[in-house]
Amino acid sequence: MVIIHKNHPFSMKPYKTLTDSFIKAAKPKDKPYKISDASRLYLLVGTSGSKIWKWNYRLDGKDSTYSIGEYPQIRLAQARDLRDEARKIVEQGFHPLQHKKIQQAKKKHEVETTFWSVAEKWMEHKKPSWSPSYAKQIESTIGRYIRDGKIGQLPIKQITAADIFELITGVATREIRKGVERRDKAPNLAILLRQWCSGIFRYAIVSGRAEVNPVAALNPGDIVTRPKVKHNRALNQDELRSLLKSLHTFGGMRSTSIAIELLMLTFVRTGELIQAEWLEFDLEKMEWVIPANRMKIKNSGDHLVPLSSQAITLLKELKKISGKIIPGQPQWLFRNIRSPDKCMSPTTINRALERMGFNGKNSIGFSAHGFRGTASTMLHENGSRPDVIEIQLAHKEPNSVKAAYNRAQYIPERIIMMQHWADFLQALKA
Repeated sequence: MVIIHKNHPFSMKPYKTLTDSFIKAAKPKDKPYKISDASRLYLLVGTSGSKIWKWNYRLDGKDSTYSIGEYPQIRLAQARDLRDEARKIVEQGFHPLQHKKIQQAKKKHEVETTFWSVAEKWMEHKKPSWSPSYAKQIESTIGRYIRDGKIGQLPIKQITAADIFELITGVATREIRKGVERRDKAPNLAILLRQWCSGIFRYAIVSGRAEVNPVAALNPGDIVTRPKVKHNRALNQDELRSLLKSLHTFGGMRSTSIAIELLMLTFVRTGELIQAEWLEFDLEKMEWVIPANRMKIKNSGDHLVPLSSQAITLLKELKKISGKIIPGQPQWLFRNIRSPDKCMSPTTINRALERMGFNGKNSIGFSAHGFRGTASTMLHENGSRPDVIEIQLAHKEPNSVKAAYNRAQYIPERIIMMQHWADFLQALKA
């Protein structure tokens, strides 16, 4: 074998002592043996037939060996290129393996500190404090616009205020282009996304993944025109009577019409009803206890809903439809027909109201959430005590001690109020 001095002008050219065909033909022997190439590169042939590229080098006065990889995954030409790259690393004073581990660690750190990876960790950290529907909304929106967007895979430290500005304004205009019916929702979604991005950056700062929060420089009013707030419309008595009549002739699923009637009778939030499970109900005691973790206000504790005799009748009918126990799945009152492991879609009730002419274009613009305002308005007009109504609506009481006292103190009045309200609705039906 010819040895070429490292200062020779041809020292970087490989000395072709090997060929791929020669390497391929090499057979295992009783002991491992070497097949040498130029510049201290060689192939170690094992007794099992394995062929591993290795390179001998000298650093800090000591001889060392670097394993480049296995043949045939790494062919001869590639092995020579990798040897040359390793030699440059040695000339800089590093062992190739040590340098490789540093680069791998650096790459792993970069992956773990991308905007999307930090967003995932933030959602995991915050999820226990969110309701299931709110968590689903955040995960869906952030997944769509960050994970699948242009900046999701960038290191979070590289994200600028301009990047967030482009993201937020892009969401607003993209949603608007999808149709007039979403024009009011687009700015609200963009504003929410800005809020969630700010939360991600605050989490990144306290966890040592970022130093600044670029979202702080973006005032929501400066980047998105906030739509005029539309309060959920309440029905007057004639409209409520008309809705009850339309519900009687509703041609959709019976479970959907039962859901609408239960919203009228209980005036809970839509999400609290469609995510309800049978274990929350005691039909004999005529009670429904909504767990605190499903309530909009988490620190308010469990919420008691006294059930009228009319509500009990509906629930017994519903149990024949959806009361079958499916092992390993939530026991939803309102099971999703297409996906039995999920509950009814939040849009189902509004779509039913749309079919009856109360929601959507060219309608009075009444949505499912409006049942709460309808009940509140009419109960106030009928002389029910405001404190009792507010407790039953599960509105937040600023004084936690007073709130706990009221929840217990007003139960008899709430039972009477809920039955009177159910009797009033039944009278409207007649």
